[in-house]
Amino acid sequence: MQEDLRNNISDEKNKTVTTEVSKKKYNRYVVIFWLILVSVILFTVLLFGLISKGKLGYMPTFEEIENPKSSLASEIYTADEVLLGKYYIENRSDSRFSELDSNLIHALLATEDIRFYSHSGIDFRALIRAVYGAVTGQNRGGGSTITQQFAKLLFHERPDSKAKRILQKLNEWVIATKLEQRYSKDEIIALYLNKFDFVNNAVGIKSAAKIYFDTSPDSLKLDEAALLVGMLKNPALYNPVRRPDTVRFRRNVVLRQMQKYGYISTVQYDTAILLPVDMSKFGRQDHISGQATYFREYLRGNLKKWCSEHFKPDGTPYNLYKDGLKIYTTLDSKLQQYAEEAVYEHLALDLQPTFFKHWKGHTNAPFYFEKNTSEEIKKIMNQAKRRSERYRKLKRANVSSDSINISFNTPIPMRVFSWEGEIDTVMTPMDSIHYYKFFLQTGLISMEPSTGYVKAYVGGINYKHFQYDHVTQGARQVGSTFKPFLYTLAMQNGLSPCTMFPNIQPIIYLDNGDTWEPKNSNSKDKGLEITLQYALATSNNWISGHLIKRFSPQSIVKVVRNMGVTSFLDPVPAIVLGSSDLSPYEMTGAMNTFTNKGVYIEPIFITHIEDKNGNLLEAFIPKQNEAMSEETAFLMLELMKGVVRYGTGIRLRSTYKLENPIAGKTGTTNNHSDGWFMGLTPDLTTGVWVGCEDRAAHFRTLYLGQGANMALPIWALYIKKIYADSTLNISQEDFEKPLKELTVEIDCEKFNAINSNNIFDSEEQF
Repeated sequence: MQEDLRNNISDEKNKTVTTEVSKKKYNRYVVIFWLILVSVILFTVLLFGLISKGKLGYMPTFEEIENPKSSLASEIYTADEVLLGKYYIENRSDSRFSELDSNLIHALLATEDIRFYSHSGIDFRALIRAVYGAVTGQNRGGGSTITQQFAKLLFHERPDSKAKRILQKLNEWVIATKLEQRYSKDEIIALYLNKFDFVNNAVGIKSAAKIYFDTSPDSLKLDEAALLVGMLKNPALYNPVRRPDTVRFRRNVVLRQMQKYGYISTVQYDTAILLPVDMSKFGRQDHISGQATYFREYLRGNLKKWCSEHFKPDGTPYNLYKDGLKIYTTLDSKLQQYAEEAVYEHLALDLQPTFFKHWKGHTNAPFYFEKNTSEEIKKIMNQAKRRSERYRKLKRANVSSDSINISFNTPIPMRVFSWEGEIDTVMTPMDSIHYYKFFLQTGLISMEPSTGYVKAYVGGINYKHFQYDHVTQGARQVGSTFKPFLYTLAMQNGLSPCTMFPNIQPIIYLDNGDTWEPKNSNSKDKGLEITLQYALATSNNWISGHLIKRFSPQSIVKVVRNMGVTSFLDPVPAIVLGSSDLSPYEMTGAMNTFTNKGVYIEPIFITHIEDKNGNLLEAFIPKQNEAMSEETAFLMLELMKGVVRYGTGIRLRSTYKLENPIAGKTGTTNNHSDGWFMGLTPDLTTGVWVGCEDRAAHFRTLYLGQGANMALPIWALYIKKIYADSTLNISQEDFEKPLKELTVEIDCEKFNAINSNNIFDSEEQF
């Protein structure tokens, strides 16, 4: 009994000891647990604190998160608000959430983050799913939210190790949390889609919609929206231009997700997955493609200068390539389209084939010289070689002259221009230079008379292969298109379009004792008296000679200066026959003075510039001055209408059936190197030049090389397209007469009755 009692007491003591030991162990484990927990918490707090401070890797500042820094492309718009092109380092333009199509939003949510509107930047459910998938090898989707994906885009460098990637992931969590605090959910979606690079030079959803489908983010079709969202997974892999089959599979995955979450019906899904990947509207946005390439490049230089002289609120100058400027131009997209079509139809389909045929079989084609042909051609080709980009690159690399010559005469693969499309071929660089000498070039500029707004601008035939701008850079001999300036002087001094002169060759004595005798291309009406209107219409050189005897070259220069021409003008008698070199820009601006009732108005290209937020930075107003009286301008229009009615521009009536009032003037240089036509209507003043790059390359006959054959057809095709478009409201009426009664008679029958004794009845009186 006592022994049992002793055993029980012993057992109780043992139990007590055991309990006490267990309690001590338990307490120690609790302490360890809390130490570990607190340590983890402290470590986590410290870790994320250091991450937040940027101590463990890149962390955007408060300002960068508040206003994410991205290069915004500056956009160029036509007067009718068509996006013409962009200047950029990164081809990105922002879209607001309200400008995003609902299919695009639904596709994004269904595919990337269905709980986007219910989490605070990190979706722990998705995170656990992703971790489980990584451990088990069963991939059930990623754990990144849309906010995290946007945060990832803020990093400029890719991690080169797993450790760095894990650290970057933690950084993304912190950034995502900050983003959620500062932006609404809708804003985060817009920021993400605006930042993402969809490859093929399409940064942001606005550029992607335009480049891939020629549309805007608010007008994307269901299959288009799904395709773009599918690219978010891996844009290089799911590139619709290179891998349409892979992209179609990915697009259909997105569509299936949209159906799964009820964003589209089964019928919509079944219909959409059958659609092919349509890249027929794909078009890269760069400076060598699209509409008005020469115009955009001309503006680039002017805008860079403007940016250097205008400053942002922070005191730094604007950057054309980063600050997202909105440049609103005067160009009309339809008129520009019609101008480019007219150039193509005449040059590609008619004049260029004629030129090739004209020179076929000729040894020195397309060059024509009266003597020393081989030496002159060698000189032209050598100059062209030295102007080439290939030559400049070799010289910059300090390549010897002998090696350069070998390089230029060694056949290499290349792509060359043709009107039917680029040709893959093998030829020497020198042969390619000679090949390009055959192509006829052009410059066309069309402006609105009363505003000075340039409505169409074609600087050449293909900017990629021929980057010289023949509207503003090119100055060529103007030929008879200069004669209206001489006749302006006559009208200012009381003469009438009906004033008559004897059609005989004048002799003009020069200051140095020599004589100058202008020549006519034919002897028609020789010895007869003809009116000034008839003389201008038939481009009569003898009558121009008579007029220059009455009015000095210096007085003509003064008239032309008042009409906006700033280029050098040699004040010699031959100036009246167009010996000067002027650009289509200057000629058209000057001719527009007649249409604008005697007031010269400077052709302008930009109406206003806005910043990326739509704030007006500057509005542009053209310079103008009164160059002549309204009556003189009207008389000149009457004179120039004769050119079209029965003169050198009669093809507008006979061939192109244009019966409305048109004032015009053709121009042809002596060797047929340059063909011009200036066409004036009440609503448009348009100048066209056509010729080869080198003046030695040209047609060998006046019939083919005259302005009426080279340039006039482009103007005719252009204006016919405009008249056929009723939405443009371009007038076909006559020019408006001055309100005041004319001081001279323009009805030639009445004029002749009044002036039966013409005071200009002998050459000596001129």
